[in-house]
Amino acid sequence: MLEKMQYKIKNLKFTINSLAILLAFTGSVFAQDKKVKIDGVAAVVGEYVVLDSDVDKMFIELKSQGVSIADFTRCNVMGKLLEDKLYAHNAIQDSITVSNDEVESTVNQQIDYMKSQIGGDLDKVLKFYKKDDEVAFRKELFDLVKTNKLAGRMTRKIVEEVEVSPEEVYSFFNEIPEVDRPTFGAELKVSQIVIKPKTPQVEIDKVIDQLKQFKADILENGASFASKAVLYSKDEGSRPTGGKYTIHRKKPRFVKEFREAAFSLEEGEISEPFKSDHGYHILMVDQIRGQEVDVRHILLRPNISNANLEEAKKLADTIRKRILDKEITFQKAALEFSDEKETKFDGGKLRNPETYDHNFELTKMDPSLYSQVINLQEGVVSNPVLEYDRSGKAFYKLLMVSDKKEEHVAEYGKDFLKIKELALKEKQINAVAKWQEEKIKDTYIKITGEYRDCEYTNNWLKK
Repeated sequence: MLEKMQYKIKNLKFTINSLAILLAFTGSVFAQDKKVKIDGVAAVVGEYVVLDSDVDKMFIELKSQGVSIADFTRCNVMGKLLEDKLYAHNAIQDSITVSNDEVESTVNQQIDYMKSQIGGDLDKVLKFYKKDDEVAFRKELFDLVKTNKLAGRMTRKIVEEVEVSPEEVYSFFNEIPEVDRPTFGAELKVSQIVIKPKTPQVEIDKVIDQLKQFKADILENGASFASKAVLYSKDEGSRPTGGKYTIHRKKPRFVKEFREAAFSLEEGEISEPFKSDHGYHILMVDQIRGQEVDVRHILLRPNISNANLEEAKKLADTIRKRILDKEITFQKAALEFSDEKETKFDGGKLRNPETYDHNFELTKMDPSLYSQVINLQEGVVSNPVLEYDRSGKAFYKLLMVSDKKEEHVAEYGKDFLKIKELALKEKQINAVAKWQEEKIKDTYIKITGEYRDCEYTNNWLKK
């Protein structure tokens, strides 16, 4: 029973998560033995058409996403495409909408990403994907993005109101034979206190003065902002493209200070130096396109000496000693001393990025964190650990492990939340299966050619 349930859960995850995958675009013909395979209609679902080439595209996209395609057949992929079209068709029937602005934004992001992968040139992108012009390319992208967004929203609507009661969780657990009950890996909670070295004011002033000089040289002497970004910016992500980013008003993936600077300027304006968690910036607006803004920025970071880093280590040692001497609890020390705002107000507790709770399963833990806590006894505070953030800035941290649980067979009382999650997933699977069964009966579906010989999980052929 458990194996069947795990297979269903895996299938549901594939059904829901793959809605977010956007197909690669390689044209509608593929060379085979120097002959051209003519694209044809493989299926129709409601008002949506599935082309034979769509199956090829899905294989290519799955491979590009790092998914092993050895166990996938063309019938498997066709079944997934039929599901997507069924979701999208019924989303329209249920008045679920996706705005054109939202779709266009995603299309622009896709094209920007493609350009960055191929060399920043749209002509190269069109040539690579065998497209004659940008308009046709954008149209194909637009249609596919919109279909996937509709399908995703329809799927979420099906499962969003599915809940499980404690009684259902209990029944679910008791229906699993004892020999088949899942084994949960060793788990623990991790808390940390981050101590960052203080930045000398003289070094901050040097960086701000240098950014002001850059701005003056650009405005007064016609120097290139992009060239200065390539030569001096410490942002490795944007430096190769002259500091360029595209920002959308409704998608805040940039820090607050960066967004505020970007949306406060007119085209061609350059900001005054400003600070963010990443360092100090100046920013120039290249182009404003409705809700999107193309900007360039230069990022500099003040120098931090070994002496500054050593002072941070001494403070970490002092905090550790005070905790061990029971002068202060780890939680209070985190609130008072930690420089990590994401955790200090929660006693330093780390959140698992996969589950968003405080529990970490050892076998699924980030390798670097695993190596730092694997030998820590529960309730013991580590010595200061030297670490580097994504920008290469060094800092020290203290770690403590709590609520350590060894690997064990599922127990209802101890593992209620995990069991509840499994029960909910099974109920969601059943809700999706029931919805599909009903909608397939009520939706016009036609499958042609070789795909009529497939053995589908769903009754697409309505036999």
